Amino acid sequence: MEPVFSQVSAWSYAFAATLHALFGIYLGMAWRRGRRGAFLLAVVAASALWAGANWAFSLSGWVWLFQLGNLLDVLRMAAWFGFLIAMLYQSADGHRDDDLPGWPRPGALAVVSCAAVGVACFNIGLPLYGTPLRTWAATSLMSAVFGLVLLELFYRSVPERSRWGVRPLTLALVGLFAFDVYLFSEMLLFSRIHPVIWSVRGFAHTIALPLVAVSASRNPEWTIRVSVSRNVVFHSTALAVSGLFLLLIAGAGYYMRYFGGEWGEALQLALLFGGALVFVVMFFSGAFRARLKVFLAKNFFAYRYDYRTEWLGVTQALSVAGDGLSLGESVVKALADLVESSGGGVWLRDANGGYSQQARLNMPPCGMQEKEGSPFCSYLLDNEWIVNFEELRGGYSPARGFQVPGWAQDVDDMWLIVPLISSGVLVGFVVLLTPRAPVDVNWEVLDLLKMAGRQAASYFARMQATEALLEVRKFDAFNRMSAFVVHDLKNLVAQLSLMLRNAERHKDNPEFQADMLDTVRHVEERMRGLMTQLMEKTPINQRKPVALKPLLERIIQSKRLAHPRPVFRGDAPEVAVLAHGERLERILGHIVQNALDATSEHGSVSVALSQERNTACITVQDTGSGMSSAFIREQLFKPFQTTKASGMGIGAYEAQQYVHELGGNITVHSEVGAGSRFEISLPIAAFAQNAVDTAQAD
Repeated sequence: MEPVFSQVSAWSYAFAATLHALFGIYLGMAWRRGRRGAFLLAVVAASALWAGANWAFSLSGWVWLFQLGNLLDVLRMAAWFGFLIAMLYQSADGHRDDDLPGWPRPGALAVVSCAAVGVACFNIGLPLYGTPLRTWAATSLMSAVFGLVLLELFYRSVPERSRWGVRPLTLALVGLFAFDVYLFSEMLLFSRIHPVIWSVRGFAHTIALPLVAVSASRNPEWTIRVSVSRNVVFHSTALAVSGLFLLLIAGAGYYMRYFGGEWGEALQLALLFGGALVFVVMFFSGAFRARLKVFLAKNFFAYRYDYRTEWLGVTQALSVAGDGLSLGESVVKALADLVESSGGGVWLRDANGGYSQQARLNMPPCGMQEKEGSPFCSYLLDNEWIVNFEELRGGYSPARGFQVPGWAQDVDDMWLIVPLISSGVLVGFVVLLTPRAPVDVNWEVLDLLKMAGRQAASYFARMQATEALLEVRKFDAFNRMSAFVVHDLKNLVAQLSLMLRNAERHKDNPEFQADMLDTVRHVEERMRGLMTQLMEKTPINQRKPVALKPLLERIIQSKRLAHPRPVFRGDAPEVAVLAHGERLERILGHIVQNALDATSEHGSVSVALSQERNTACITVQDTGSGMSSAFIREQLFKPFQTTKASGMGIGAYEAQQYVHELGGNITVHSEVGAGSRFEISLPIAAFAQNAVDTAQAD
């Protein structure tokens, strides 16, 4: 070999050896003990060893490595012949691979043996055709020609419908055998090994190997489970096309620079700039990528889609809704990407009983609506039919009962309408615009769109159910707050009624007049606060330290006109709790008022405040009618349970709920006819937040 080509041959055969070795390992792991799979595995193994021997020869120059490579080349060709003969037998009699008894027939072995004997004679120095070199060239040339003949017989024996699966393999072998014919013909004519052709032979085998892998993945009956990723094929093809384009631009620029005279350098720069600009446009062009994907899907894969990848892609697109896109926009994007559409819109059922555009992507707004129960919607629901407007424009007439909606004529570039059906309900439909590249809408595309439509419909149905639940919860919270407000208004009205009853007797008493003004002022402030709370639709729950002693004194002062009049007993400590002052005053005032309502004029109602470690204890005790243990257990703190003729039954319930929110507790001791004692324990302000967090965790 000439030294100038030593590096080229070393890299060429190194690539070939590495790629064949990796592919051989993968085939060995995927092999399911089939006959043709065994031959293919032998081909790849022999090719890896042959390339490795030639690589070692390129680095060392040892002749015995060159002869070893030639012997391994014979074994590689024999394995290819055995594979093709096994394929011929299968195509001829229709047997499955596992049903073929024995190994290849004697005729095939005789041919392979003759080729092996010829090369072996060259290796041991027995020339059969002049010189050993010409003997090697002649036998190798005949083997390559025989391979082409065998390949032609095999391809013709394959039925037309099955040629798609073996076409990549056929193209690869035609290229390899033709390359060998060219190499060994030149060697036979000029009695020398052309260093360039011999060096490039490794690259030729490396380039042809992916075609072999594609055929292996298309033919699972070879009992080799080979899976070729669509993404890998797409990106590899795009990279190869980009590289070829850049090489052409570079070659053209080189030619212009050296043969263009004084314009050469200028033309080269202009060409390189234009080529780079075209490359960038192609790289970022959705239409180019779409056309490339369609081309690869049609020519390299049995099924157009990798369903596992597509399903994961749709699920991922829907699950990340909110990252810059709404759920409706995410659904449009997910369905549009499946068929290379440029965008579209989604129509969902609204509160008016119709379907209106709720989201869009690369589509102008459309204010038209489709009524629920219209012939169009009924047809979509009953048939789950995907409307193809290209077919309708081409004269296709759908089944009876279908009517094209009038608003569809106003939407430019409308292509497909995909119904969104969940649990037998038409949630909505998606309108997709004309695709970037021509797409054949066959059964596979329709099934994939239906699958994605059902998935999207389930997301929309869940979103609508969640929104309805949130709305119900908002109304429930508002109704509950309204009930508390009405309950407070009832108490304020009771205070005003009591004041009016006493006004007839004490209207001339200046002290009573002052108390009456204080009561009216207090009622006015409370009613204004309740109106603010009701208008804002959310309870006011901002917590801050509230001193209990002044709060209880205000409650007792507000009840001073009642009979009996409540009293404050004992020495009250100066403690505070973390709460909303007005709400806490309201619930404690309710407990005191209940005690007054249950006690006759000759009885007593007392309020006491004490501290036990980190807890403030409020005790409200009366000598009234009392309650049974069953009533306390089953009715006292249940909403809308009351024994009063004009009561609402939510005061005690609200008191218990709020005390628990503050991290406290209410304990009731009562006997029928002996009175009741309410004990309210609340964490003081310094420890209140820990108590609240613990209560929420429970």
